[in-house]
Amino acid sequence: MPSSSLKRTSLYASGASVVNMIQAGFYNQDCQVYDLEDSVPPADKDAARFLVCNMVRRHRPKDKHVQIRVNGIYSRYFNEDLEASVRARPDALRIPKVEAAGEVREIDGKISAIEKAAGMEEGGVKLWCTLESHIGVLNAKEIAEASPRVEALILGAEDFTASMRSRRTKEGWEIFFARNAILMACRAAGVDAIDALFSDVNDVEGLKIDARMTKTLGFDGKTAIHPRQVDIINAAFTPTQREINHALRVLDAIEEGERLNKGAVSLDGSMIDKPIVIRAQNVIAMARAAGIRIGGDS
Repeated sequence: MPSSSLKRTSLYASGASVVNMIQAGFYNQDCQVYDLEDSVPPADKDAARFLVCNMVRRHRPKDKHVQIRVNGIYSRYFNEDLEASVRARPDALRIPKVEAAGEVREIDGKISAIEKAAGMEEGGVKLWCTLESHIGVLNAKEIAEASPRVEALILGAEDFTASMRSRRTKEGWEIFFARNAILMACRAAGVDAIDALFSDVNDVEGLKIDARMTKTLGFDGKTAIHPRQVDIINAAFTPTQREINHALRVLDAIEEGERLNKGAVSLDGSMIDKPIVIRAQNVIAMARAAGIRIGGDS
C-alpha cells in the first residue's frame, strides 16, 4: 500500500476527464496529480478547475499524496487556479515552469493569504516546483530554499532540452547535468528530488534502465506518463531483498562492533564507515515505508 512518506511515483490525471480522474485512484502510485495545465484545452479550463477541486475536496483517494498541477505562473488562469486549489486542501501544488526564488516567495504569500481567508492552517499546502528551463536549473538551489513550503523539485526534461536547443534522447546525456544540479540543490535544501518522465510508454526495458539509473543517481522518485509505468517505477525505487539483507548485515556488524567496543568494524573484508551505515539505514527506512517487513517487525 502506498505511503504518503513515499514519493516513488507521480501519476497525472487530466482535469478534463472525469473518467481519467476516477480511474487514477485504482493504481499504485504514491502521488496522485490532478492536472489543470497541459492536458486541459483552453476552452475547458474553468470546468476542469471545478471538477478537480471537487474531486480533491470530496473524493480524495486514500493513502496517496494528493497534488494539483496549476497553470503557469504568468498564465491568465493562475490566480483562479491558486484560489480554488488551495481551498481544496491538497497536500501540495505542482507549479510549472519555475525559474526564480522570487516567484516561489510571491506564490507563498498568495497561498498564505488564501489560507488565512479560508480559516486554514498556514503552511499546510506545500509546493512542488517543476524546473523546465536552463534558467530554472541554474537557480535550483535558490528555488529549493525559497520557502518552507517547497517540498520537492521536479525536472521537466522536454521543455528543458528545448531551452537548451538540444535533442531529447532515451539515453539522457543531454539532461545529465540538469539532473545532478537539481539533485544537489534538493540535498542541500533537504527536499525531495523527482526525475523527469520517460515518454515512450511502450518501451518497458528502456523505462527500467532509465528508472534504475536515476535511482542510482539519488532521485527520490519519477513521474509516470501512463498507469502501466507505475509498477515499473515503484520497483526501481524500492529496495530489493538483496539490498535489504546487505543493509541488515551492515547494521548488525556495527551493533556487534559497539558491543565489543571495537574501534573499527569490517564486513566481508571491507571497512564499514559512516556513509555505508547511513546508506544501510536509508535502505531499511525505505523498505519499511514501502510496507516490507524487516526482521522482527510485527
